[in-house]
Formats: sequence, C-alpha cells, structure tokens
Amino acid sequence: MEIKYQSNSLLDTEKLAKLIAKNLFPGAVISLDGDLGAGKTTLTKSIAKELGITEHVSSPTFNILKCYFEGDMPLYHIDAYRLEEGINSNIGLEEVIEGDGVCIIEWGKFIQEKIFEPLEIKIRILKDDSREFIISSNYEKYDEIMNSLKEGLE
Repeated sequence: MEIKYQSNSLLDTEKLAKLIAKNLFPGAVISLDGDLGAGKTTLTKSIAKELGITEHVSSPTFNILKCYFEGDMPLYHIDAYRLEEGINSNIGLEEVIEGDGVCIIEWGKFIQEKIFEPLEIKIRILKDDSREFIISSNYEKYDEIMNSLKEGLE
C-alpha cells in the first residue's frame, strides 16, 4: 500500500507525525529517504514529540545513532548517510533496529541489508515549505498506521 501526502507547513508535517506515532509499537522501523533538507529530521522530531519524548531531538549526522529514553517507549534515531557503500556499517546497529523501541533511520537506503520490513517514507521537496511524503508498506504489522493515515489525511 502507498499513500501520498502533501505538507505545506510544519503543522501539516506534525499532523502526519501524529497519525504515524499513535500506532507505533516496539520493533517498528521507519526508513526515511529524501534529499538534504527535505525534512527527515523534522518529521523525526515531530514523531518523537508525539511519543512523549521531551529531550531535544537533533540529527545524528556525526554520531550516526542517538537514543532517547524519556518517552512512552525508546526512540532510536539513526543517520545512515555516512554508512554509504557499507563503510563503517558493522557498528552494532542491529541491536537497536527492531529492538525494544521505535527505530527511525534517515538515509535508510544506505543500510537496506540491515533493515527488515520497514515502513518506508520518501520525502520530496516541492517548493519552499511544501513537501510530498510517500509512505509505503507491504507488511501487515503497519496496517494500523496505514489505515490511520488513509482516514486521517483525507
């Protein structure tokens, strides 16, 4: 199943995050892909807020992994950009991917071999603050999220 959603503001992106977050579960994996500045970290921050995380969420670009434990469930935020072509990819990410919390992976395409059954979100810059989100899943475990998106984004 695939759902397309156009966000024209931060409020629109927060609405999307709320619909995704309300049905997230431990072991959920979200793979985010899109150009630099498309809004991957912005969406992650919004999902974190909906999960009750009060810590400051920022891009893990130079750390590769940031963990947040102050919410309803742990959030593991991975930036796989520096893992392109398998470089430095054997750093134990498997422990947090599909672990005891939600794992959001920016640039998931760079570590596809480590990601099992993700909810995939591609973000395209349209203009200024407008973005197109293409959310897709072929996995039953994300059906509640996809149904919530279908109903909530109409």
